[in-house]
Amino acid sequence: MLVRPIEVKSILSKSNLPVGDYSVNPYVGCTHACRYCYASFMKRFTGHQETWGEFLDVKYWPEIKNPQKYAGKELFIGSVTDPYNPQEETYERTRALLTQLQGSGAKISIATKSALILRDLELIRSIPGARVSWSINTLDEGFKNDMDKAAPIEQRLAAMEAFYKAGVRTACFISPIFPGITDVKAIVERVKGQCHYIWLENLNLRGSYKTVIMEYIREKYPKQLPLYQEIYNRNDRRFWQMLDAEMQSLAAGLGLDYVTNDDSMERPFDAPPVIVNYFYHSEIKKSARKAGKVG
Repeated sequence: MLVRPIEVKSILSKSNLPVGDYSVNPYVGCTHACRYCYASFMKRFTGHQETWGEFLDVKYWPEIKNPQKYAGKELFIGSVTDPYNPQEETYERTRALLTQLQGSGAKISIATKSALILRDLELIRSIPGARVSWSINTLDEGFKNDMDKAAPIEQRLAAMEAFYKAGVRTACFISPIFPGITDVKAIVERVKGQCHYIWLENLNLRGSYKTVIMEYIREKYPKQLPLYQEIYNRNDRRFWQMLDAEMQSLAAGLGLDYVTNDDSMERPFDAPPVIVNYFYHSEIKKSARKAGKVG
């Protein structure tokens, strides 16, 4: 593993994502090494020859002098890295960032697959409106280990529950959903009492990792290969339409709301979680632009 410090002019970048006004990534690269990581495209901008997941640049930036200028802005921490990768325990760059943003009035969203975030529970709880999401796309540790080097699923679930009980808005990000493999219903049943949001996102194969995942399916799940070929070689949406209908029915049965492309942070703390469908990326971006969230 190659780990090196780098100096950057700023830690905040204006974002074109529908989830925030600014993207904030305290690291370049990610040592969780997810096979399906969309952020692996970042490698071509870094000069690294190492395989994605085998390098990490640790960012150092000038202290944010006037954090209040970000009041009311949505800052998404972890768009192309996990801010709580194992090296964060040593370098504490995410903790430094959160400390600098205390009292700023910025709206903080953090995405992770780690339990290390428990270290900063009190700090995050001190930031009004903070929201934390954990990516969980399986309850099968064997499949999880095939896909990433992040924290075990049970540790992620325990961290989510701790934040939920501490009064921090929490989300279970069921992403990416692997057709025929991810048991979405089982995950919803498992987390419905310890989060405010359940986000659903489809596996979106593109770039170099499409071949990697298709070969994995061919080897480990050959019975699912025709389904993957229909979806990812012939752009057939029927599986996602079927899953959409199943999830609507499940939500109704559990007494949960079911919506599309809604990332509202204003749900009451004592309300049942809302299930949000983010299956179609192009529609999400289009919807966000109409709402004025994407420049």
